[in-house]
Amino acid sequence: MLNSIKWRFIAIYILLVFVGMLVAGVFIVQSFESYNFKAVDKKIKDISDLILPDLQEYFDLSENSDNVQKIIDNTLNLGIREEIYVVSGKDNLIIATTTGNRDRNASEILDFSLLLSGFNGDISSGNMEINSGGTVIRTKDMVFPIEKDDEIVGVLYFRYDLKEVYDNLNSAMNIIIRATLLAIIITIMIGFFIAKGITDPLNEMTEKASKMAQGDFKQVFEVKSSDEIGKLGEMFNLLTRKLDKTLIEISKEKSKLETIINYMDDGLIAVTKKGDVIHSNWKLSQMLNIKNDTLSNFDDFIKIYDEKLMISYIVNEEKNWMGSRLIYLDESIYKVNYAPYKNNSGEFNGIVYVFQDVTEQQKLDNMRRDFVANVSHELKTPLTSIKSYTETILDGVVDDKDMQRQFLEVVNSEADRMTRLVRDLLQLSNFDSKKVVFDKEYDDYIDLINKVILKMRVSVEKKNQNLKFITGSSKLIGYFDFYRIEQVLINILSNAIKYTRENGEISIYANESNGKIDILIKDTGMGIPEKDLEFVFDRFYRV
Repeated sequence: MLNSIKWRFIAIYILLVFVGMLVAGVFIVQSFESYNFKAVDKKIKDISDLILPDLQEYFDLSENSDNVQKIIDNTLNLGIREEIYVVSGKDNLIIATTTGNRDRNASEILDFSLLLSGFNGDISSGNMEINSGGTVIRTKDMVFPIEKDDEIVGVLYFRYDLKEVYDNLNSAMNIIIRATLLAIIITIMIGFFIAKGITDPLNEMTEKASKMAQGDFKQVFEVKSSDEIGKLGEMFNLLTRKLDKTLIEISKEKSKLETIINYMDDGLIAVTKKGDVIHSNWKLSQMLNIKNDTLSNFDDFIKIYDEKLMISYIVNEEKNWMGSRLIYLDESIYKVNYAPYKNNSGEFNGIVYVFQDVTEQQKLDNMRRDFVANVSHELKTPLTSIKSYTETILDGVVDDKDMQRQFLEVVNSEADRMTRLVRDLLQLSNFDSKKVVFDKEYDDYIDLINKVILKMRVSVEKKNQNLKFITGSSKLIGYFDFYRIEQVLINILSNAIKYTRENGEISIYANESNGKIDILIKDTGMGIPEKDLEFVFDRFYRV
């Protein structure tokens, strides 16, 4: 029932009335309670103003107890029904009272804290609860000091039964509760008619919309008012007319789109998550030399060229289902861009692949390998090492001939490395065509890393960096190309030095694990942004 907006309206109206009446009721009850308690306080004070002047005539109240009792009895003749006690300050006895409990210790029947406050010269009051025969009686107790010649000779103690006050409060609360219930009943009736006036047009509009969903766009809503519901009805009628016109336009645009797709220069194919082909254009068939009617499952076709373009691979391995790859078919190169398409719920429903013939573009890119970039990138590190060690020798910092010889050997080694680098630049085409031959032999990785550290030591010392080599082995023998691995380590270490600030720390770890050599270079530098990590192995890519 609460799914209906009608009952929601009624519930809201009831809630508003209930909260309003609750707030008003609490305010009224509190105000009424405060008023009654103030009236009780005023009544007690008025009585005390009548009695105190007569009591203050006696210095010793105990010796004049009969006269004091007469004063209290005269007060009763005025129609006063409160309990009044006069307590002597001399012996703490009740010497006069309206209850007949004379000559009793005041602490037995009166509140001791109020008595003590009165004997200290203070006017005090408090709300008390007295258990009388199993019945709890709530009272208002108030005490006044009796002074004679600036000396407290006793106290005047009042006890007022609050039963009448609380009875009045309960009556007020019952009246408010009945008024609230009546207001809620009236609200339900009024809310029902108001909600009905809102929901009936909405129900009619829903029924017509349901018929529109079944294909009947001739529905017209009868507008009976100029309010928001009426404006909604006008917009519904306008929507009906617009929707009919839009469907015709969509049909035309669909025809145009199909024509564009079928005659575009790029091949296009749409595939479901299961790999079923739902659409492909004739250009794709021409590019790949296939027939549309023979292409039913995309994975069976594309796995021949690149398994990472298979729909099953993309769905399971890639988060956003987007990317681009190159495939090689005979002498042609095709760039395949793919992206997901979504269903009405916004979920990925499949992938659209676009095949672009980039054969000529790739040939031009291969011809554009910048020799200067190769030289500047590959020769920078050995030139830096040669210059650093040469400057150190020329500055006379190294006096030891053995050390000088060691430095010169490094310079000579770096010069040889430059020679090899120049030769290797001529072999880049071999790398691109995957025809390069590595000069592998058994050698020690520990020795290799120590030589790399020696070559980079000057650069490290210039930035006052801390370069550590941590390993748990004295030798790590492997089968590798010494020069190539040295080149890799120097490149990585030079970048670590370059992009780590002064006084930073660079650590090299080398260990054997599961029959493999693990080499880790770690630094405290700025690092590489996550968005650029995928380009780390692109030639000459710089962040």
